[in-house]
Amino acid sequence: MSTPKNKMLVCDVMLSKDRVPVVQEEEILKEALEEMGRTRLGLVCIIDANHKLLGILTEGDIRRKLLKVQKPFSAFLVDDALEHSIRTPTTIRPDDTLEHVVDVMGQRQIWDLPVVNDGGVLLGLLHLHPAVQTLLGRIE
Repeated sequence: MSTPKNKMLVCDVMLSKDRVPVVQEEEILKEALEEMGRTRLGLVCIIDANHKLLGILTEGDIRRKLLKVQKPFSAFLVDDALEHSIRTPTTIRPDDTLEHVVDVMGQRQIWDLPVVNDGGVLLGLLHLHPAVQTLLGRIE
């Protein structure tokens, strides 16, 4: 028996943690950018030693920061990545429904959301495209 599309859960579609760009809290921005480029998702999650999500850094965040702060680009590369990240990102739970989460993504104009457990530990990432395709019945 198949699950109705509106009852599909985040855990059914999310990228597992091993497919998510992640750096530790002490990493510099250059290393975060390298990790971001490895997966080509345009973001990196920053975690502590216990895998708790501390922040998220997107290409858009970096672009806005470069335009706002007047310092040489090379000086940014040695900053702590966490310094430039969103420290309280919107997150979702693995048991949230896709329908609800896609609505949130649309309202907030977010393409990717970290998936965390009740303790804030990073479990994975939900990307908008697979979520929408699943709701439209194009991915099973």
